[in-house]
Amino acid sequence: MPGALVALAERLQGVCLGRGITVAVAESCTGGLVATTITEVPGSSGYFLGGVVSYANSAKETLLGVAQATLAAHGAVSAQVAVAMAAGARARFGVDLAASITGVAGPDGGSDEKPVGLTYVGLASGAGVEVRRLQLSGDRVANREAAARAALEWLIAEGEAIG
Repeated sequence: MPGALVALAERLQGVCLGRGITVAVAESCTGGLVATTITEVPGSSGYFLGGVVSYANSAKETLLGVAQATLAAHGAVSAQVAVAMAAGARARFGVDLAASITGVAGPDGGSDEKPVGLTYVGLASGAGVEVRRLQLSGDRVANREAAARAALEWLIAEGEAIG
């Protein structure tokens, strides 16, 4: 577990516990890395309600409520699916903030339209759902860590804005 990620999780915990904010995550290409990082910090149960690793499209549909039509029209690696994953996690866990990640971590699985490193991070809050597109350029491990870092940093910023 990279220390920089754990340091972000510690910051997130301070923000959330200090402001009474609850968090959940919905992860695909990161395979639970964000949830693992958050729970590395003792006391995370005070704000982190849980997460879903929805690697398969069927899991995105069943566990997070992502519409099959959205998956069919845009593919799993898309802004639309990241939005739906974040909204689904927020609704199902009943939290203040939910982050989602979907992407092509590599080294295989990319295409001209969706190259390796293409990642979407979503964030759902009481104000709605936003999405950010990242084009990462590392190997599989680096891409997963960069995506996790982006989600944690965004959760921190949004948590600070709520307070």
